[in-house]
Amino acid sequence: MNGIHNVSVPDCGTFTGALERVFAFAVTVEHYMQAGLAARGLTRARATVIWHLHRQGPATQQQLARTIGVTARNITALVDGLAEAGFVRRDPHPDDRRAVLVRLTDAGEAVTAQLTADYQAGSARLFTGLPPEQVRQFLAMMETVATRLSANQPTGAATTSKIC
Repeated sequence: MNGIHNVSVPDCGTFTGALERVFAFAVTVEHYMQAGLAARGLTRARATVIWHLHRQGPATQQQLARTIGVTARNITALVDGLAEAGFVRRDPHPDDRRAVLVRLTDAGEAVTAQLTADYQAGSARLFTGLPPEQVRQFLAMMETVATRLSANQPTGAATTSKIC
């Protein structure tokens, strides 16, 4: 009878240990990112604005706020800081006298190139020498875990049924 009950029972200790590793990994990645950005005079929020401008081109502050999901007050502070650091400038909008376009300066383009090089070097440090199949498995597992995490955002109450 005991054998029947133990056949498909998950090892909850393993689940807990795996989640602890996911959290530890997230903290390690966050510190790695913050250090790299700080070395370039950026925060994650400011880097997000720079990446958006690099990929999409000049934008109004309203477009930036909507795209990256921040308030008008927040985007103003971000753009002010980036302008003060010399990474962006505000130019008159060609079609709307009330609006300005935020665009990268040469320094903004240069920091984007540096971040891209840092990203590529970091990728090489982490994954060079690993068998391609192991990298594919890692990416597939990360995708699965990320999808599950985003589907189960905490709301203050348990959102999944109890397994153990």
